[in-house]
Amino acid sequence: MTATPIRTVLADDHELVRSGLRGELGDGFEIVGEADDAEGAIDVITARSPDLVVCDLHMPRGGGLAVVQRCATVCPIVILTVSEAERDLLDAVAAGAAGYLLKTTPVDELCDALAAAASGEPVFSPSLAALVLGEFRRLAKAADADPLTEREREVLQFVARGKTYKEIGVALEISPRTAENHVRNILGKLHLSRRSDLVRYAVEHGLD
Repeated sequence: MTATPIRTVLADDHELVRSGLRGELGDGFEIVGEADDAEGAIDVITARSPDLVVCDLHMPRGGGLAVVQRCATVCPIVILTVSEAERDLLDAVAAGAAGYLLKTTPVDELCDALAAAASGEPVFSPSLAALVLGEFRRLAKAADADPLTEREREVLQFVARGKTYKEIGVALEISPRTAENHVRNILGKLHLSRRSDLVRYAVEHGLD
């Protein structure tokens, strides 16, 4: 944990979940705001400019994706959810989420992951991060071309195993900053690839 508590906003429509997080996150986190729906979360984030947001995916008035779309440039937003659906994960990544974790994540692992997210690391439950790699493989097979470079595939495989930028850098003999840049390029390609899929679908099906 960092010496200075991470100023955190909790957004979840269940008070029991927010209460549990308040009690479990510990001294490394300072809860500076809470919300029980997407619009409330956006208002709190805008007013408080936190270091980190922990946000449920399925909330009233827009859900977690609306929060990410509006506030991802303000601070890192980690989706904390029960959903293991591939589409939910990929939509969150494409919208700009800094991470996607399951509510079944052990408390110590959750705290470590949230601290990493606050410092700029992408954080995913390993089984879910592997879905991102699977999506690229699907796109590559469909297009008969791989949108990722060999190095980007290597980096993504390490991300899928839950490795930090520092650990990736050591393994691949590159700097942590270079590893971070690769991850940003990968996420950008995912967004563009998914958009091009939609365009191709519209053309093939005669949609305007």
